[in-house]
Amino acid sequence: MKTFRMLSTLFAAALTLSAAAQDKVETTVSADIVSRYIWRGYDCGHASFQPTLGIGYKGLSLKAWGSTGITDSKDTRELDLTLAYEVGGFNIGITDFWFDTGGEKYFSYAAHSTLHTFEANIGYDFGFMSLQWYTNFAGHDGYTKEGGDKRAYSSYAELGVPFKFAGCSWDAALGVVPYGTTYYSKADGFAVTNVSLKASKEFAVTDKFSPAVFASVTANPCLQTAYLVCGITLQP
Repeated sequence: MKTFRMLSTLFAAALTLSAAAQDKVETTVSADIVSRYIWRGYDCGHASFQPTLGIGYKGLSLKAWGSTGITDSKDTRELDLTLAYEVGGFNIGITDFWFDTGGEKYFSYAAHSTLHTFEANIGYDFGFMSLQWYTNFAGHDGYTKEGGDKRAYSSYAELGVPFKFAGCSWDAALGVVPYGTTYYSKADGFAVTNVSLKASKEFAVTDKFSPAVFASVTANPCLQTAYLVCGITLQP
């Protein structure tokens, strides 16, 4: 509860810093189609369809994001809801992750059986790089490496570096799990789980429709795995 109160205080403070934010309501509707669903260096499924619906006003946004397997009916279905605030380069948010492994009830929030994971994040985008920190504070979480039922408050930190090269937009990322948790497979202590490089390029089909094609190479040194993923983003 102390963690939740601290995050609530930070979120409330961020809401007062709206002078530099947009002054009109904005809606986001988009969809990604990916050859494989890779999240923070972990393999979460085969080819997937991933829609986004969001609304934002003066830096405050509410977004729904989902993922559904296209080629394998056994892939996990996911629905994430994120409430976030951004001003300048600063951002803070809370996400409700929900994973359906087969006929699970969405409105089930029992402390020891829910499939909802509540995560808080805070970060700053300096322009030439960004830093983000994520921590699970409630719901379905992992346990500490000592075992038992002690909540790990599983965390993940990521450094991102965007740049332009050869007509494409590039993003390099380094992600780590800072301490042991069963939430991230085989992360028994400090672990590097995500080393990735992504390139994307927009193609103008019409004046108002420019889909983006992207490809990324991701390695997870902790699991000794690597992936090449491609996809397309559709956004009006």
